[in-house]
Amino acid sequence: MAKNLLEQLKAMTVVVADTGDIQAIETFTPRDATTNPSLITAAAQMPQYQGIVDDTLKAARATLGAGAAAADVVSLAFDRLAVSFGLKILEIIPGRVSTEVDARLSFDTDATVAKGRELIAQYKEKGISPERVLIKIAATWEGIQAAAVLEKEGIHCNLTLLFGLHQAIACAENGITLISPFVGRILDWYKKDTGRDSYAPAEDPGVVSVTEIYNYYKKFGFKTEVMGASFRNIGEIVELAGSDLLTIAPSLLAELQSTEGTLVRKLDPANAAASAIAEINVDKATFERMHSENRMATEKLAEGIDGFTKALVSLEELLAARLATLEG
Repeated sequence: MAKNLLEQLKAMTVVVADTGDIQAIETFTPRDATTNPSLITAAAQMPQYQGIVDDTLKAARATLGAGAAAADVVSLAFDRLAVSFGLKILEIIPGRVSTEVDARLSFDTDATVAKGRELIAQYKEKGISPERVLIKIAATWEGIQAAAVLEKEGIHCNLTLLFGLHQAIACAENGITLISPFVGRILDWYKKDTGRDSYAPAEDPGVVSVTEIYNYYKKFGFKTEVMGASFRNIGEIVELAGSDLLTIAPSLLAELQSTEGTLVRKLDPANAAASAIAEINVDKATFERMHSENRMATEKLAEGIDGFTKALVSLEELLAARLATLEG
């Protein structure tokens, strides 16, 4: 019997569910799962997850006491909600869940370190080993330095909102566990900038970017894992078959599962090792120079942080409204 594309992909790449929807994770049986503020906010509004939201709010109220201000209860619940979803997800998957640090801390190294430690402490309190959690941090220079500190403490990190080779190299040189280059968002930028309606999958700028990063890592023996993210179509996924990991939304997982054909491995360590690539050392000055020269990366990183920040504000408003309902 012919295997579908999802089955074949799982044989060469670790498939990760890019969602906070627990039912979708149960359906597609990924090894790992990733969440972000937008996904958690969306999941928190689904009726089937109202219990998680309510339980988190009630626990926050119990912790702070009946006399605590509603704003303080919401703030504590907000800090705990992503972990609440993470705990539910870890009941289903065998691997790791990524839980994101508040995007508003993206340019504050010390605050990001503190928040990463706090998230891991919450998981540990519930009996979850740090090996099963990736702390997700925006790939600003400050975020990368925070992740480097956490990695030295045995706290593994997933650097997100990654759009350029300079971000990827800085992560690898700082011993980061995993990066999430955003394929679809890179494509979005180029389509808007050039006025083109589409790109062939092999020429897709996001695919080209992740391929470049993967080959660089394998050529120079970096252990940081590459996890392509933010896909717009299965053509992008097919072109990145063989990447260490790929995090894929439920709609595209379903499309892969329903599509038959032969999936060819496109990314391979042996091919990368034989490629002609110049090594670059990325210190802060080099990072800042390369970032400023990359208009796409500059704009998409700022846009991504802004988008996640807005999602967090929406989540805080949702929690405040729900607390008011629960407490009459």
